[in-house]
Amino acid sequence: MELKEKIIQHFEGKVVRKDLASQVKGNQPVPVYVLEYLLGQYCAIDDDELIRNGIEKVKGVIRDNYVNRSDAEFVKAKIRDSGNYKIIDKINVHLNDRANIYEAEFSSLGLKGVPISDAMVMENKKLLSGGGVWCILSMGYSHADDVSMRWIIADIKPIQVANIDVNEYLQLRNEFSTEEWIDLLMHSIGLNPEYLSRRDKFIQLSRLIPQVENNYNFIELGPKGTGKSHVFSQLSPHGVLVSGGDVSKARLFVNNSGNKIGLVGYWDVVALDEFEQDKGSKRVDGDLVKIMQNYMANQEFNRGKDTYQATASMAFIGNTKHNVPYMLKNSHLFESIPEGYIKGAFLDRMHMYIPGWEVRILKNAVFSNEYGFIVDYLAEIFRELRKTDLASVIEDKVVLDGSLTTRDKDGIRKSFSGLMKIIYPNKVVSDEEFFELLDFSIEGRKRVKDQLYKIDETFKSEPADFMYTIKMSGKEVRPETLENLNYLSEIEVRAENTEEENTETERKVPELKLEPHQTIIKDNQTGLSYKRLFAAYLLGAKSIKIQDPFIRLPYQMNNLLEFCVMLGDIKGIDEEVDLEVVTWNNEEFMLDSVQLFEDLQSSVLDLGINLTVIFEEHHDRYIEADNGWKITLGRGLDIFEKIEGRFNVASLDQTKRKCKSCEMTYVRLS
Repeated sequence: MELKEKIIQHFEGKVVRKDLASQVKGNQPVPVYVLEYLLGQYCAIDDDELIRNGIEKVKGVIRDNYVNRSDAEFVKAKIRDSGNYKIIDKINVHLNDRANIYEAEFSSLGLKGVPISDAMVMENKKLLSGGGVWCILSMGYSHADDVSMRWIIADIKPIQVANIDVNEYLQLRNEFSTEEWIDLLMHSIGLNPEYLSRRDKFIQLSRLIPQVENNYNFIELGPKGTGKSHVFSQLSPHGVLVSGGDVSKARLFVNNSGNKIGLVGYWDVVALDEFEQDKGSKRVDGDLVKIMQNYMANQEFNRGKDTYQATASMAFIGNTKHNVPYMLKNSHLFESIPEGYIKGAFLDRMHMYIPGWEVRILKNAVFSNEYGFIVDYLAEIFRELRKTDLASVIEDKVVLDGSLTTRDKDGIRKSFSGLMKIIYPNKVVSDEEFFELLDFSIEGRKRVKDQLYKIDETFKSEPADFMYTIKMSGKEVRPETLENLNYLSEIEVRAENTEEENTETERKVPELKLEPHQTIIKDNQTGLSYKRLFAAYLLGAKSIKIQDPFIRLPYQMNNLLEFCVMLGDIKGIDEEVDLEVVTWNNEEFMLDSVQLFEDLQSSVLDLGINLTVIFEEHHDRYIEADNGWKITLGRGLDIFEKIEGRFNVASLDQTKRKCKSCEMTYVRLS
């Protein structure tokens, strides 16, 4: 059964086709969760005719009931003339203590001071948060002499899913494989999983952790145009996105003058957008940093004589000003945030730092047009999952190093728990999947700690080793951040190139300690090439065998060509190498494959490589040489991601290409 059919079968009425929201939105500034709430009423099915009719109904609702600011006076006239009219608008409510009544303020309609009943407010307390709540309202108009009662809120319905069944959700998770579930979640947030590597997907899903974890402190810094703020502004009615430059103690926490609770008291997630230092920006309030710092550590804050507690997660999202190698060499990865926040005590509260520079700029092809959860439904599920903690499995399987601080361990545990709730809410996770989550969680916290060593000298006195020991085997594992791996690889590549330029030797390869070992390559890792991976282990070989069942497509043939070029570079000019390739293709394409390999054979002869091809169906992938070395290949030669764009330096330099995750094992046979 295809994933689409599976989704519709198990989650009927809770999913919607993800391209429909853009079809009905037009130029209206309506959040995705509002549109999908409406689409879920009419289009949560897989029938083209019914979908077309549903789209027209939703368009009609948006056209007739959504209040555009430019049409506000026209809508007011409709309410006055009809006496009762339904609208969609974002509203805030505050207490008018002089009149002892609650009053509503309409974002688009432009009305202020509209009385709203105590019962309506008590049923929907988030109306008092100051962040605004999207609602469907029945509005009335009174022609009586009392002008204070001119506008009447007859009925109010916040836009959100009415009923959810978490147990059903957890049970249905069992019907999907891990890959299927991750792809379903990617569709749900509006992205096409076909264009994303597994690591890309994890980065995207990690943006959801603040939705499922109480008091989770998250930061993502990266280039513009990568969708950093989208998750926080569009995908949940329980989160609020505010400009980082517009925050204050009163707005975030408590207004002392009215003793009014701030945003953290009403929302599950408070996200500070554009959290970067700009020229001419106002100075950061030091007291605000201290209050925020205390809240992020203890879930409580003091204003005046009182102490308050809240469960809101904090997310900080902003742009970087330099590329990663520049920051690693000259400053640190936090350099773009306001200077007032670049303090060890504040940054140490961050549970995870997501590498936004790895996220590709969003283009049309990356957006999904398949079925995913109605985001409001998913938001309600995530809200319920905030009540649980799924980190206990860590202690069952591993021992975290004793040098890690309590904050290090808390960051790892909370990130792991959040990812578990998102990907494995049913708690069914294999060992391989467990370690994948753990390593990613450790990397997110280690990225924070690595920068603290640069920012605050006091952290160097007690260095943390982000290592864990597997209880079952006793094996020690040290996850590393990808940017560190890439940066070190780049330094090594440049050192090798410099060495080659200064040597009189015709051909030079990296000097490696040739011992049996395993190399683990991560998604999006750079700085690798066939030369760096294989050359030293193939030196002196006169006969080499490659077994790879998938050398068929043009890019796979090009991989083999580049491998041959590498062999030509490392052997003597007057030497020859016999290269045997064992591969396979479908019968209908076999003739095409034969022709391609014949062309390749003639081409590499000039390199001194005698290429022979055997078509046999095998699963295993490896390189075996007569010098005694065998290298097993998790992905064969196909280790690089597709190169994007017509003109890309990565097409000429393998070290600039992003890799796919895989493992290679180097074994000495003799």
